[in-house]
Amino acid sequence: MIRELKYSNTNTYLIEGDSGKLLFDTGWAGTFPEFCRVVGDAGISVQDIDYILISHFHPDHMGIAQEIASLGPVILLPEVQKDYLHLPDAIFAKEKDTLFYPIEDDKVRSFKISDSRALLKEIGIDGEIIHTPGHSDDSISLVLDDGNLFVGDLNPLYELELHKGTQIEESWNRLLDLNPKVIYYGHAKKAIPGGALPDRTVPDGTVPDRAVHNEAVPDGTVQESVGKNEYALVSRIMNLIDKGCDVKKIQKKTGADISFIQDVMRMYLTHQNVGVQGILDRIEIKGR
Repeated sequence: MIRELKYSNTNTYLIEGDSGKLLFDTGWAGTFPEFCRVVGDAGISVQDIDYILISHFHPDHMGIAQEIASLGPVILLPEVQKDYLHLPDAIFAKEKDTLFYPIEDDKVRSFKISDSRALLKEIGIDGEIIHTPGHSDDSISLVLDDGNLFVGDLNPLYELELHKGTQIEESWNRLLDLNPKVIYYGHAKKAIPGGALPDRTVPDGTVPDRAVHNEAVPDGTVQESVGKNEYALVSRIMNLIDKGCDVKKIQKKTGADISFIQDVMRMYLTHQNVGVQGILDRIEIKGR
């Protein structure tokens, strides 16, 4: 069973195996109370979770990992991520108003990524963990044998034409060779590979993801549910970020909500070569 936990701007997933539970990613620091509430609403206690797997060690994906681990779950650490475990510590040190707990090394279980299938089998999950660099050097994806694929912040398929000849394309080609049926993103709705632009949903809320090898998204394409005003606003905010403007200056120039500007800034600064539409998808503007 896969449960989508909605409590922050980062999608997190609870995967229930035959003999254990695995949490894929966590939210930004400060979201622990919301996490506990959502888990409780699902009829599960935090102590019921056996392991935490982080797609990559950016602040919005590992922010409350230690707070969760302090209640029992163990943080899984593929060897390809070992040099990035404490990378966010310095970032959160600058966030004086954010309560953050660095990961304690004794809460971590390190393993070779080649042993991931055997490790997952301990939880009763059939699948493997694959190193998929591109968004970041430590990015990994979780591939289940039933066709469910969890990619964290690997750039969405419909952006792939923008990344020809890059690690992003190489990582996606590895994953697509495994014929995934449903893709679970870190900042967008789950998607089915292939199909039209993601402005149509199927009954369960899944969006078809654009076919990738020979189809480029036309410049300026906007989802039908996202207005042109929002698209133009995000574009302007991105331009002001490029000019070195801080949040207050951007707010003064655009009149946008401070929290919205911060969301755009976080997405823009932590997602390599992301476009306006990609940011809109990642911050799920439709829910605002």
